[in-house]
Amino acid sequence: MGLRKLVAVAVLALSGTMLVASPAQAANITTNPGFENDLAGWTCTATSGAAVVSSPVHGGTKALQATPAGSDTARCQQTVSVKPSSVYTLSAWVRGGYVFLGATGTGGTDPSTWGTPGASWTQLSRTFTTGASTTSVTIYVNGWYGQGTYQADDLVLDGAAGQGQPPAAPTGLTGTGNATTASLSWSASSGATGYNVYRNGTKIAAATGTTFSENPGTGTHSYQVSATNASGESARSGAVSVTVGTGQPQLPPVPSGLAATVSGTSVALRWNASTGATAYNVYRNGTKVAAPTGTSYTDTPGAGTHTYQVSASNSAGESARSGQVSAVVSTAPPPGDLPKRVLVGYLHASFANGSGYIRMADVPNEWNVINLSFGEPTSVTSGDIRFAQCPVAECPNVESEAEFIAGIRAKQALGKKVLISIGGQNGQVQLSTTAARDKFVQSVGAIIDRYGLDGLDIDFEGHSLYLDNGDTNLANPTTPVIVNLISALKSLKARYGSKFVLTMAPETFFVQLGYQFYGPGPNGSADRRAASYLPVIHAMRNDLTLLHVQDYNSGPITGLDNQYHTMGTHDFHVAMTDMLLAGFPIAGNPNNVFPALRQDQVAIGLPAAPFAGNGFTTVSEVQKAFDCLAKGTNCGSYKPRGVYPNLRGLMTWSINWDKYNAFEFSRSHRAYLNGLG
Repeated sequence: MGLRKLVAVAVLALSGTMLVASPAQAANITTNPGFENDLAGWTCTATSGAAVVSSPVHGGTKALQATPAGSDTARCQQTVSVKPSSVYTLSAWVRGGYVFLGATGTGGTDPSTWGTPGASWTQLSRTFTTGASTTSVTIYVNGWYGQGTYQADDLVLDGAAGQGQPPAAPTGLTGTGNATTASLSWSASSGATGYNVYRNGTKIAAATGTTFSENPGTGTHSYQVSATNASGESARSGAVSVTVGTGQPQLPPVPSGLAATVSGTSVALRWNASTGATAYNVYRNGTKVAAPTGTSYTDTPGAGTHTYQVSASNSAGESARSGQVSAVVSTAPPPGDLPKRVLVGYLHASFANGSGYIRMADVPNEWNVINLSFGEPTSVTSGDIRFAQCPVAECPNVESEAEFIAGIRAKQALGKKVLISIGGQNGQVQLSTTAARDKFVQSVGAIIDRYGLDGLDIDFEGHSLYLDNGDTNLANPTTPVIVNLISALKSLKARYGSKFVLTMAPETFFVQLGYQFYGPGPNGSADRRAASYLPVIHAMRNDLTLLHVQDYNSGPITGLDNQYHTMGTHDFHVAMTDMLLAGFPIAGNPNNVFPALRQDQVAIGLPAAPFAGNGFTTVSEVQKAFDCLAKGTNCGSYKPRGVYPNLRGLMTWSINWDKYNAFEFSRSHRAYLNGLG
């Protein structure tokens, strides 16, 4: 759950006072973290000989190399905008005799750490909290006097981005013209609140979105755009030329005759051809989901009532949308012999974590799925997963293994499902080789067999999953850690059959962030972990019992309304869940869409109590979110793309913290879910 270290120190009873420390997990806000753009964003000391090398590297294709000389420690650093009174985690992968990593100007105790990794890549990491007035920090990496050359790669500053600098220049500017109109579109710039449009070098408009149209008069015009926020304006984008006037193609007419036919879980759409159209755009519940070249399209939207429209396009642009048609898709039978509404909870089975140990036999009956936390690897890349009960020294009331197994059988006799959860904050798993894949299958199977479990929960966090440069096709991933995990999960599913329960608990950074970013991006400089769960979820969607994304420990995430949403409110849960149930184009690409999941496959992930994780949401706010999604009532400013009456339920970290909080989560939400029917 990304919380073992967090909550191990999160609650300290001292004279009845609770002390909370809860680091957020957000996007990497370091510029050029993997040195894929040479030393852009970094300043290195004059005699360090700092350079970017192609070997050795930890990730991507390049890394930093520098050599201390004389009194110069070969320091490379950059200043990063941050938010006051916020938690950040700084990490880097390093090689060499002595390598130091740290930050200055934090407004508190400046963090630093060092290592002597030698020829092996080793990760250094420190967490710190910024001061009440701190708006920027300087992060650095350096060697030591006379200790030889070092390398550094994949520097990460995880936390909320500050507001101290303008956004980057927009990319992907394209333009089309017809007889009267010039139309522009571009990719969103992170942190931008608006854009300036320039024609022939002169600013002509300010836009809030990433499209713009005007009637500039006959001729060929040169356009550029820049991005703006409270800190200023970016450089301008590259220019595009758009020709407007006689001889240019006309917009095609709006398609007519749209009809929808439902067959099982599929919706077949057909419409009449539009004169001059070269392609069509299909919109489901207001969101573009496909761009076919013909006059038909088959969609699998998940259960519920859906509305569809189509538009026609050619080089002149896109027509208006057609009238709407509706399609009602019935619910597929819930998999895994679970009830219609479920509560999923994580049980601290291998550690206590400050909340107290709970014996398996004492887990309350409100829970339908109990995830044993955690199975962890013997090393990051071994694939060898081990699980052991909490040691007596940490959990004095721990039961014997025989009693533990008897408790599992008793829960299963009541219809509960007991799973082994793999990963968590400390259990980084990278199946980078087929040998690691095979060991994963063998070792996880051994745990399932030993305890007679019902299935597997994947809770990979940190750097377990990532996408290599060029790995952009959702349906055909090429990155080994992705491909091998998919293969391993399919093998386990095949071994245990149709009743095998498979769940996943990714963070929003690894799923919904994919609406904006996917892996390292076109220039290879973005965080390659972004949305890296998506190809795994997509490949396993026919075998996936539940996806319960962690709607906590999250930075702001852009929803389908193109607005940022912040954790802890019902709007955040509605927006994040709607993305899973409506589907979305990955990184804005309509030809690479993450399709909607079935309603019965989705649950909302939450902390059980304020001290269990960042983003705690009160009982009333959670139930307002569920009302909005499942009944279409009690909605806030975010309006979901559909109504989802078969939304499956709620997940929480954790059963132990729920008990610590007098069972508020399980008792309140169990009664609410039962009342929904």
